[in-house]
Order: sequence, then C-alpha cells, then structure tokens
Amino acid sequence: MKIAVTATGATLESQVDPRFGRAAYFVVVDTQTMEHQAVENSQNLNLPQGAGIQAGKTVADTGAKAVLTGHCGPKAFAVLNAAGIEVYTGASGTVKQSVEAYKQGKMKASQGADVDGHWA
Repeated sequence: MKIAVTATGATLESQVDPRFGRAAYFVVVDTQTMEHQAVENSQNLNLPQGAGIQAGKTVADTGAKAVLTGHCGPKAFAVLNAAGIEVYTGASGTVKQSVEAYKQGKMKASQGADVDGHWA
C-alpha cells in the first residue's frame, strides 16, 4: 500500500514535517517494499489560504491510501476524507520511523482535524 508522509526533505531519513498543507515534501512510500518517491509541495508553501486543499489534491494524485503527518486542518482533512485517504496525525521522527510505527499498528486513524485552519 502507498502512504504519503509529510516531510522536511525528500528521503526516508528526513524528519516528519508537522504541517500537512505547508509541508515541504510528501514522501510516498510503498509499505511492502519501502520504495519511495518525493513529491515537492513548494507550490503551496506560501499560499495565503487553500494550502491544505491543494496539498490534499496533490496527495490524492499520488495514489496514496493514507497520510502520516503531525497535524491536519479541517479543509485538508475534508479533501483527504472525500478521496478515501485515511489521515494519521501525531507522526514524528523520521519518515522511516513513522512508516514503521504505522506498519506496527502504533498509529490510529484520525476522526477529524486536530488543528484549526491556517495553522503555521
């Protein structure tokens, strides 16, 4: 299964970015093989509003079935939910550590946003 992890860099060793909409990268990881690719999110970093919505569309276009992130706002959560993508907040450490925690069942799917919109 493909999952997208918000990240400060483009590798498995990059730190998880606590922000969803304004994360620097989404590292899309195949949980079976750990093969990965980085998707830049630079187009959303400086948007005055709508970053979460656009980031949600970007993730949906990758084919990911889940997102691991630190926090997710209401508009982004709605977009991801509509696309059938599960959201897991509270991710931390490296991308690889977060994926391992997910695979071990240590993360629980969020039932809603955990921050207000426009969280920086």
